[in-house]
Amino acid sequence: MSDAPDWKDNGVKVINGDHLDINTPQTPGMNRAAAISYATAGADKLWAGTVAIHPNAKTGVHHHGALESIIYIISGKARMRWGNTLEYVCEAGPGDFIYVPPYVPHQEINASPEEPLQCVLVRSNQDAVVVNLDIPVVEDPEGLHWIDQIHPAP
Repeated sequence: MSDAPDWKDNGVKVINGDHLDINTPQTPGMNRAAAISYATAGADKLWAGTVAIHPNAKTGVHHHGALESIIYIISGKARMRWGNTLEYVCEAGPGDFIYVPPYVPHQEINASPEEPLQCVLVRSNQDAVVVNLDIPVVEDPEGLHWIDQIHPAP
């Protein structure tokens, strides 16, 4: 009997783009699908997937606890506002990466009123941590916080 790892079943995994897991927490105005998770690939420390943000969709102000997040823009125009009063703003387009450090209050915005925003999202943990904050937004998401499985009421 060999002590060598079984790399065939415990090695590299390819998750076909046509077979992403849509059984993920969803948010109004966004469609998420998991590519790399514990369920799809056995990953423990990373989560990666796609997110499509509907035209003109905006989140309320929130942070992701101790998680680090990376957003890669495939198509469309993203606007991020961040800071204690959302005093900072940046925009990103196709080919750009956005890094969101732990605990940073922010608002995610599709800057286009007509085009969806297509992104790849990578998180440093499997947990979908979202903490809504009671901070006035600069760009009002129609007065509503996104409240669902991963976005509890502030």
